[in-house]
Amino acid sequence: MSRFTSEASDVESLSNQEVAEIERTAVELARVAGAEIQTAFGGMLAVKYKDLPGAAMAWRDPVSQVDSRVELLIRTRLGEQFGDHDILGEEFDERPGRDHDIVWAIDPVDGTANFVNGFPMFAASIGVLHRGIPIVGALWCATSHALRAGVYHTRRGAPLCFEGEPIDPKPNPAVRRRLGGVPYGGATAQSPWDWRITGSAALECAFVAAGLLQLALFERPNVWDVAGGIALIQAGGGEVWTRGAAGWAPFERFERIGCLDGKPTDLRNWRQWLIVGERDAVTGLRSKLD
Repeated sequence: MSRFTSEASDVESLSNQEVAEIERTAVELARVAGAEIQTAFGGMLAVKYKDLPGAAMAWRDPVSQVDSRVELLIRTRLGEQFGDHDILGEEFDERPGRDHDIVWAIDPVDGTANFVNGFPMFAASIGVLHRGIPIVGALWCATSHALRAGVYHTRRGAPLCFEGEPIDPKPNPAVRRRLGGVPYGGATAQSPWDWRITGSAALECAFVAAGLLQLALFERPNVWDVAGGIALIQAGGGEVWTRGAAGWAPFERFERIGCLDGKPTDLRNWRQWLIVGERDAVTGLRSKLD
């Protein structure tokens, strides 16, 4: 049986010291990413596009030199410190430890379209999975609840922190209509939320964890978009639900979905809808989507 599909989580097989060391490394790498992003921000960046000119969605998926450079920096550091671990990154297909129990899911710049346009809503996301379960999250965000850039981080069983300090999200009870993140427009006035489109799934996860958004909806994100953010949301007391072939269910782990030539597909191909946020809000949005 694949280690990703084992029913036992076996998170306990990692010592607290091991997980704490992984978190420290993830936070350091998120800060390295943030420093690179801040240095390059506002400059004349080299930009390429993953899609083809003339296609229906042309010029919609940019990648900058910073995306590639940051991911290479992170991969190099991980190779030195955790050489046997696997890495699932957005910009490079290389898998140094394929099928290892521990996978680092990296999005060097989530919200690249914002970044290359000088719009300060983006993040660098590092999530660490153990047999598919998010156990560590470290997200450098261009802005935060503290009105400054910094790293939201946590490890499984620990509190949600921002720059090393625990935070306890407490929305203002006088605010009767909260905010929700969606991947596209079209929300109606009858919705109980005011909708926001940030252009960064990782940033929205951090904002949900910190209580700035009550919930967020993601339409088939990649693993690296949300792996670190899910760890943050769970640490902050939020819920995560995913919709597969059987409908909505509580998120448990990232798994290989389906088979190709009789073998499970790669974890890179995981793509499922997600709703994250406060319990009542998540329940309410699920009922509208069913």
